[in-house]
Amino acid sequence: MGLRKNFQNKDFLAFWLAQLISQFGDRINQMALVGLVAGYKMGSAVELAKLMAFTIIPVFVVGPIAGVFVDRWDRKVTLFVCDIARGLLILLIPLIFIRWHSMWPTYVIVFLAFCLSRFYVPAKMSIIPEIVDESQLHAANSLATVTGMIAFVLGALLGGLIVEYAGAKGGFLCDSVTFFISAALISLISHRRYKMEPKKIVETGREMASAYKVVVHEIVDGIRYIFAHRDILYVINLMMILFMAVGAIYIVIIVFIQGAFGSVTKHLGFLAVGLGIGLFLGSIAYGRYGKKGRHVETIFVCLILGGAMMSLFAFTVFHSRNIWVAQALAGLLGFVVGPIVIAANTVVHLVCSREMQGKIFSALEFVIHLGFLVTMLVSSKVSEFVGTFWILITVSVIFGLVGVWGLFSYRQKKFMTGESI
Repeated sequence: MGLRKNFQNKDFLAFWLAQLISQFGDRINQMALVGLVAGYKMGSAVELAKLMAFTIIPVFVVGPIAGVFVDRWDRKVTLFVCDIARGLLILLIPLIFIRWHSMWPTYVIVFLAFCLSRFYVPAKMSIIPEIVDESQLHAANSLATVTGMIAFVLGALLGGLIVEYAGAKGGFLCDSVTFFISAALISLISHRRYKMEPKKIVETGREMASAYKVVVHEIVDGIRYIFAHRDILYVINLMMILFMAVGAIYIVIIVFIQGAFGSVTKHLGFLAVGLGIGLFLGSIAYGRYGKKGRHVETIFVCLILGGAMMSLFAFTVFHSRNIWVAQALAGLLGFVVGPIVIAANTVVHLVCSREMQGKIFSALEFVIHLGFLVTMLVSSKVSEFVGTFWILITVSVIFGLVGVWGLFSYRQKKFMTGESI
């Protein structure tokens, strides 16, 4: 009933379709970036890592203050402007690259586009209460989550095929069109509970310096709080290890798959579909059947299973090159690691005071993205001297050993103190 009422709401329907199309375009963009690097220097993990770094750096530069300004701006206008601007920027990439055949102008464009995305995401989430009734918020948020899942699967599959057969240029053209369509749909939203006067938008620009000071102060407070509370520090360390491991394999596994199957993005898209479905099913299963009070144990068990599945995936792809078996293993990998982030977020909610949770999650996002970025760059450089297969196996073994050690030490601690989280 809630879903039907939301779809009968013309404003929400326009918003939902805009998000489906925009997020679909995001996946095509990722595939196009991979295809661009492959056309420039095929098989270079370093070149791909350098480009992907400019999609992450905005998290540190713009991410901490984006929410401050989104709260002051008209959310509809913010979404519309971000879509139009990103569409134009993405459209520039193939034109600039063809003209100069250099990656540096592309780095700048990608950086600017992802800076806009840091404003787009909080605006997207905060406009929902403005266009739906409070009684429909749960259903609306559920639909927004499902939209992301659908867009991930369809975008990975079709984006991989588009870039494989139409090249990176075709991928960027399709991506820019999705942004313009999304902007057109956003413009159809009429009912909003909050509108900002144009002059106020200009005034908020003067607050940039003070906003940075406030945000940096809160991040520092959050980090101090983390180090003062062992339970929270424990979880942060786990998340740091997890995202460092993900960063270490993120670029390497793309180059590994390209080399194993002899394609640029087609097989990468197929495998991303399997991983996405596995993550979705794993998250659903944990939400329904996960045992209360065993969240930390769940994290360690998932690390062990994830390490084993990654090793099996790498070994199978390296030796058999069977795409269907590889896709099934990618799905199983997603299923076993899917609960990790849910369990970690739940633990933070349980052990952290409510008034500090915003600061803790801000500090957590900063720390895990930093760890991800560093290991991504390091592993891509190492791949120039060590085969991608051996990097994946090494990271998988470390992944599993951390899980075994963590599970043993946590159960020993629980036995000695009787405490569990």
